Amino acid sequence: MTRAYVVSACRSPVAPRGGALAHLSLPDLAAPVLIAALTRAGLEPSLVEEVICSTALGPGGNPARSIALAAGLPEHVAGLSIDRQCAGGLDALALARQMILSGAAEVVVAGGAESYSRQPLRYRTFPDGRPPAAYTQAPFTPWPERDPEMAQAAAALGLSQGITRQAQDDWAVESHAKARAHRPAETELVPLAGTESDTFTRRLTPALCRRAKVLTGDITAANAAVAADAAAFCIVVSERIAAGLTGPKVELIAAATKGSRPEDPGLAPLVAIEEVFRQTGLAAADLNVAEIMEAYAVQAIACVTGARIAPEIVNIGGGALARGHPIGASGAINAVRLWHELVARGSGTGLAAIAAAGGIGSAALMRL
Repeated sequence: MTRAYVVSACRSPVAPRGGALAHLSLPDLAAPVLIAALTRAGLEPSLVEEVICSTALGPGGNPARSIALAAGLPEHVAGLSIDRQCAGGLDALALARQMILSGAAEVVVAGGAESYSRQPLRYRTFPDGRPPAAYTQAPFTPWPERDPEMAQAAAALGLSQGITRQAQDDWAVESHAKARAHRPAETELVPLAGTESDTFTRRLTPALCRRAKVLTGDITAANAAVAADAAAFCIVVSERIAAGLTGPKVELIAAATKGSRPEDPGLAPLVAIEEVFRQTGLAAADLNVAEIMEAYAVQAIACVTGARIAPEIVNIGGGALARGHPIGASGAINAVRLWHELVARGSGTGLAAIAAAGGIGSAALMRL
């Protein structure tokens, strides 16, 4: 059995829905990032055997195939599009790892792309002839009573865990502050449409948090991530391919996706984190860095606390609260950020984890 290495990790800037990247189609958003990831790894496009791309908002067709063709990859690259909602971008890396470990491939591009700005309109139809009805959130369980709206689930999580609005706002303020202080490596960001940095990051203050629009309960526009557009990809290769490259080689040592109670999607990553620790014999104390998804501040706080991760190693360059949440790409962005934090350190072990609607959690461990 070989090992799986991430030898390049790139992302686009993240821009809120209707913002700087709104005019880009999904292939236009993603293909430049894919090309940059390959170029920065020092790999020829002809070596790519598969592209696995997560997208969650239902553009139809096979986006991974369209992105691969737009990027100029060989026609033999079929493209695999996956949808595990927020977790999909990280799950793409897990699938790539399994392909490498099984010997099914030696070079796989894995990540996610999402354009909230260009999402299709979706309608439910009815057998009795009623007019179709538009919807924004698809069902994530067969039982409506066990399928809460995401903000409501986050509010309930705060109540059940005793996480106050003040604590959530403080987390959001810190996320923006860390993002403003962080300078991404040149090899991390791929400028698009004249945009060279994340456009949402700002000087968030406690006073602004207090004035923020309340969505439900203690969930506000300040402590919930905004809908956004972005793409992110990692190049996952075999040990043999990695040995021939001169750049950083970060081993993808474990990955897991687990289901949990649909009513508590924010806690689902804890099950996946426990699983990757079980696979490797590691524990939270062994981590040097962690990228924990901030769809909601309360979700990040609950996961960091529940997994006993030291807060000072979490989201060192800020999180989704300071950037935005391009659903299908968010897990891949966490992986890209983790890769660059490890490379900047020069060594260490890192964790990426994310929750998804329906009570799904994904986690991955990397080591340099």
